[in-house]
Amino acid sequence: MARRPWIVGISGASGTPYARAVVTALLDAGLPVDLVVSRAARLTILDETGLAVRDARWKDDLSGFLGRELATADVAYWPASDLAAGPSSGSYPARGMVVVPASTAACAGIALGLSKDLLQRAADVNLKEHRPVVVVPRETPVSRSHLVHLLALHDAGATVLPASPAFYAGARDVQQLVDFVAGRVLDAMDVPHTLYQRWSGTLGAARLDADATYPDNGNPAGSSDPE
Repeated sequence: MARRPWIVGISGASGTPYARAVVTALLDAGLPVDLVVSRAARLTILDETGLAVRDARWKDDLSGFLGRELATADVAYWPASDLAAGPSSGSYPARGMVVVPASTAACAGIALGLSKDLLQRAADVNLKEHRPVVVVPRETPVSRSHLVHLLALHDAGATVLPASPAFYAGARDVQQLVDFVAGRVLDAMDVPHTLYQRWSGTLGAARLDADATYPDNGNPAGSSDPE
């Protein structure tokens, strides 16, 4: 069977933990991933994590970013400047694409079909091929032009999924809030996961479960504070 990856585009918006969580979950699900990191995203990753992402050493750098070895992972990396890369063509087999986080510039470029780099071109290709495309904007507040571009993406068939964590799932730390957003992204991609506790119809159920798991100020049951 031909390899059919999810294409993950990381643009320059703040929110690289969301990208890390989505890529990690896709790999955990045993799915192949094609990665495109925009030029601006490299600066954001460096700013938020202190880690560089370099084309020539992408596997080592990505391993550091994800905190896992990639020796056996099915990951391909395409430089954002390579407009002749596989994902630039509709004939390239792909399941679809997620842009996480999605900067306002990336949203505008995709909505207008500018294809100024591989990230925008790949998103445009997947839209025209009627494949799933999930766009995760993080900017706040938003201007009218931002809203117009997001509406254009919606009308073109994309799922616009703002990075808006919810609190009903009983999150006790920032990573659990990140995982909630990543989980909603995976839901939109129809990828199974266990990143957050789903609404069960019972008020406070997730909070009570979290209290049982973390009874002492966020420490897991059975653990104790270090002296």
